[in-house]
Amino acid sequence: VDMKALLVLFLTLVSVSVTRSQTFHWGSCPDPPVQKDFNLQKYLGRWYEIEKLPASFEKGICIQANYSLRADGKVKVLNEELIDGKINSIEGSAVVKDANEPAKLGVSFFFFQPYSPYWVLSTDYDNIALVYSCSGVKSLFHFDLAWILARSRTLPAETIAAAKAHFTSHNIDISKMTATVQEGCTNKS
Repeated sequence: VDMKALLVLFLTLVSVSVTRSQTFHWGSCPDPPVQKDFNLQKYLGRWYEIEKLPASFEKGICIQANYSLRADGKVKVLNEELIDGKINSIEGSAVVKDANEPAKLGVSFFFFQPYSPYWVLSTDYDNIALVYSCSGVKSLFHFDLAWILARSRTLPAETIAAAKAHFTSHNIDISKMTATVQEGCTNKS
């Protein structure tokens, strides 16, 4: 292994991480357990973002995702946010990567982009979902994202605290997690 090339790759990835606002960590991705007996049909519908680890592709307020089944069996993912009073949206698709672990989905928003991890760690389907995504380079380092989602625009503080405890109990560093503004949203966003 050419150490100089590895160092250049590392510095490039760290630079990309900083500019894309994803969270960088040394070592391998954590391997948290996912929702047992995950039911995709019950998960479909609208979810509001309550808190998240920094994500460069989310810059607005009133962030939400709507999941629906497509005719080809994939899941249509429609993400929306409000920026300067205008709705910004992007559509992608999600797939179950392994039928034996249906809570481990992959999501992509561009036809040339490989599917990124979208793991549903926990959900009651009616109120809250905890989602995690991690991409690593060998066992050297990884970048991750995490979301607390809800069926309504707010959750009680104790529910959010329990959600954060769930992440940390599985070695997911959420120290940079921030609340998403869900006030001043219109009925359409």
